[in-house]
Amino acid sequence: MKPTLLILAAGMGSRYGGQKQTDEFGPSGETITDYSIYDALKAGFGKIVFVIAPRMEKEFKESYIKRFPSDLAVEYVLQDVKNVPEGFTVPDERVKPWGTAHAVLMAKDAIKEPFAVINADDFYGRESYRIMHDFLVQSSPGHYAVLGYTLSRTVSEHGSVARGVCETDDQGFLTTIVERTKIFSQNGKLFYEEEDGSRHDLSPEEKVSMNLFGFTPDVFGHLEQQFRAYIEKNINSAKAEFFIPYVADNLIRSGEADFRVLGTPESWFGVTYQEDRPHVLAMIEKLVSAGTYPSPLWQ
Repeated sequence: MKPTLLILAAGMGSRYGGQKQTDEFGPSGETITDYSIYDALKAGFGKIVFVIAPRMEKEFKESYIKRFPSDLAVEYVLQDVKNVPEGFTVPDERVKPWGTAHAVLMAKDAIKEPFAVINADDFYGRESYRIMHDFLVQSSPGHYAVLGYTLSRTVSEHGSVARGVCETDDQGFLTTIVERTKIFSQNGKLFYEEEDGSRHDLSPEEKVSMNLFGFTPDVFGHLEQQFRAYIEKNINSAKAEFFIPYVADNLIRSGEADFRVLGTPESWFGVTYQEDRPHVLAMIEKLVSAGTYPSPLWQ
């Protein structure tokens, strides 16, 4: 079976100030996600599944989904903040989604084949999808992968970013991954900030995850188990998020799974802030002008 591409598009975009998932960046109104899907199909992926917020469902069904070729298998699932294990009640003040790992869990009934996970607002490059595709078609339960990017190529000039900082062994397997939610550049150096305000240096050569992970469907069982444990501790938190790196790190420590860190020659770009938009527009225009993508993208 061809691998599936799971696109996480339910984020609130609070730092961007709008729905960047459906914002237009291509010369014919294409979104960043359009280019991701185009690249994934070229690489051999066969189905697309979106994770969207309930508030996005009407626009998604009535307009956005219609842009794709009629023979493309496209599905969507909803990430509802109230969707937690039986026996728990989410406080009314909780509006923030439960994070990327919770978003992946929402797709458990829609995916029965190996799959890759991406963010809707990140441009990963076509070769990254080919590399992940080639891993997935040979994958087996408990053996997963993550694309590793060089940290210095993934930061924004306009504010802090969140990245999964990776450490690997001599064989290229992940030994630990930690979601750093506030990485920033200052005076030519990179730092991450803890919740208590303390700051720590980061090497610009650190390998980081941009949430391009490869899984087999058995991961949904791990997600369910870990999310229940996570909710027991954080149900009353207004901001706690269940991240994919959190799950990955637990699986590595318990020995239940391993993660191959896959290198990629591609350059990443994306939009965290409105000020990032001109750069993304210019990069996509350059790729279209070079013939990498047709315009319009979907004929």
